[in-house]
Amino acid sequence: MNARAMRGGMRPAQPAEAADAARGQCRAAKRPEGAPAIEAVQGSRLQGAIHCLVVDECRVVREAVRRILEGFGFTVREAEDGEQALAACRAALPDLVLLDWNMPVLDGIGFLRAARAEHGMDRPLVMLCTIENTAERILLALRAGAQEYVMKPFDAESLGGKLAQFGLTDARA
Repeated sequence: MNARAMRGGMRPAQPAEAADAARGQCRAAKRPEGAPAIEAVQGSRLQGAIHCLVVDECRVVREAVRRILEGFGFTVREAEDGEQALAACRAALPDLVLLDWNMPVLDGIGFLRAARAEHGMDRPLVMLCTIENTAERILLALRAGAQEYVMKPFDAESLGGKLAQFGLTDARA
């Protein structure tokens, strides 16, 4: 993903049917009815800024995502791989993690598995931001503990829409 795409110069094709099918299968199987993850973060929104951790090996991508999130009023920290992200979560658990899949040291799925083992399935909310777009890969991510999935490249509008689904932004933002 390049910085132009992150600023809104391109809109990605989303594998909507595959993602929706995978989400439905996974959510039906893994999360008990009424699980509080999203509601807990929505409650923290009332108490102040949403705290987000952006995890991607590319500095340009992290900076572009930071600008988008800060535009929505979020506070943002950054990590360049899954190992750094785990350390950041141990220091101060964020409300939301935007997570790349393919990274050195510890990839996104490795981070998800470790974070879920350490912090549970409810917090932090995790949105995978990646080019991986097959139904099998999406289902793998959701089963590992991601609550949402957005395809790279994305822009402020598409990311804002995903965040609005969580109740973290105004749908009109």
